[in-house]
Order: sequence, then C-alpha cells, then structure tokens
Amino acid sequence: MGDYFQTIVDLDADEAGAAELAERAVAWLVSEGIVLADREVCVLGQPLGHPPGPHWSRAVADDDPDGEPFDGLAVHTGPTVFDSGQDEPEAVTCPRCRTTTDLSDEGEEEDEGEGVWPRFSEAITDWQDTGHADVTCPACARDVPLSEWLWTDDRLAVGRLGLEFWNWPELSDDFRARLAAVLDGHRTAYLWGKL
Repeated sequence: MGDYFQTIVDLDADEAGAAELAERAVAWLVSEGIVLADREVCVLGQPLGHPPGPHWSRAVADDDPDGEPFDGLAVHTGPTVFDSGQDEPEAVTCPRCRTTTDLSDEGEEEDEGEGVWPRFSEAITDWQDTGHADVTCPACARDVPLSEWLWTDDRLAVGRLGLEFWNWPELSDDFRARLAAVLDGHRTAYLWGKL
C-alpha cells in the first residue's frame, strides 16, 4: 500500500524568514484546530510532527472518501528539494527567457555528450548542501538560481519551507489558498507523493 504525503512548499520564503513563517503557519493551523501544538512521533523521516487536531476536516476536500488522517504534519525549514517520491521531473522552464527544457534522457543531448538533467541534479545537491545553486539555461545561457526555475509538473519544488502532511485525505484548494495567505501571499507549490 505505502504511505502518502502532500507537501505545500513556500517558493518565496528566504533564509531569514523561513523559520518565522513556519512558526506562523503552525500557530494558524493550531488555532484552526487542524493540527495539535504538542509534537509526537507521527510522521515518517522526522523524529516528531504535529498530529491531526479535532478540526482536521477544515483542511481537506469535502468529497474525499479516504476518511480521517492517521499521521501528522512535518515542518521542514532550510534549503530543501521537495519531491513526489516517484519519477524525475519531465521539464523545467527558465524564468528569464520562458523556454521550457525537456529533462528526459531521451531528449536532445548537449555538445558535451550528456543531457540537461545532470546540470539540475548537481545543482540540487549543491542547494541542499549550501542553500545556493545556479543552473545555466540551455536556451539563453544565463545563470538562474535553482529556486527560481519553474517546474512543469508536480514532482519537484525547491524552497526553504515545506509543510508535509502524511497520510491525510486530499487537501482542499480552499485550504491551500488560506495557508498561502498566512504565508504572506507567497507563491506555493503543491506536491502529492507516495513511498
């Protein structure tokens, strides 16, 4: 069966503000009764998380048949590459020239004899290690911070703040919009995955 997760990533949180935004988001979720303030063992990959609160249903789609959540919320701060747990992203768009680049191995290879994906793979490692990484756009040849690239599917997001809900029914569009407002109206990405 596996475990499912849904992650809301703040794409605009900077190094100085990510922890404060995380605290604000958790305080709001607690005040809404969506999660509990006290943390316990209830998420995968983290020692502690916030278990579902008495009003967890305020976060989920009304018509989701999956029932109650049975795990909690993990909060990630710091440079993180969030992924869906399955498959690599298919394409990415440069925010400077708006050219979309195919990342599949089957795409056209560069002059050096390798595809474009290795550039991004190396930048992902650098981002997670240092919080900074640029990738040169194959179309316009400009260096672009990894966190600014626009991923064309829901398999990957780069940010400094992620709220990861483990084994919850589908989060509603309304909830995700309200949470984005709590995050100062920042752009957010929504990833769904399974392990």
